[in-house]
Amino acid sequence: MSIPASSLSENKSAPAAPRPRRAGRPADGAKRLKILEAAAQSFFEGGFAGTAIEQVAADAGVSKVTIYNQFGDKRALFTAAVECECEKMRGYFSLDEMPQGSIHDRLMAIGEAMLAFLHRPEMIQFERRIAAETEHEPAIGAAFLEAGPWRMKQAFSAWLAHACEGGELAIPDTDLAAEQFVALCKGMGDLAHRFGAEVTSEASARRLTGAVAMFLAAYAARQERSI
Repeated sequence: MSIPASSLSENKSAPAAPRPRRAGRPADGAKRLKILEAAAQSFFEGGFAGTAIEQVAADAGVSKVTIYNQFGDKRALFTAAVECECEKMRGYFSLDEMPQGSIHDRLMAIGEAMLAFLHRPEMIQFERRIAAETEHEPAIGAAFLEAGPWRMKQAFSAWLAHACEGGELAIPDTDLAAEQFVALCKGMGDLAHRFGAEVTSEASARRLTGAVAMFLAAYAARQERSI
């Protein structure tokens, strides 16, 4: 916002008028979301190296300057876009958003959401591109892990700890248990998805059911085992 020329001749001893607020504040939330959606699509399709800020700006209907003002640089935009995508799944780990039912039913819901999220074709393609680019720039892989998998693990670990406090689970190390649950749910089906082999819905359902059963066999609290 420019300063009117007339104001330049005002008495210098007069109190300075409050400076106007800059763009990029909460009022621009809708614009920020459009940028993140455009960035996520571009990163998913072209990877980090193949994404241009100019194209993201054009797709979002904003200027390149707006993106730099809001996010700083391309790596920060990448991190924010990954966080935004992962937030779609982290809602399942929120105590407020968690489906109702037994601990078995809730773990099934989490497992289904996790697999649906991770096995989307665009997510698989995105991870392939990031892995390839990490060979040349390790910081890209580190940014992805920090913005996505590590934060999701922390959220799930916190949810497991809450279930332990409620007497539903008995887990000595919720961080380890979070990793174990994900590994059980993914199984060999994850490799099949990544290498283009067919994975039937029946096979995925059988794998998930077995994963939840094994997880509860190891970690269900005593009273839960007797139900």
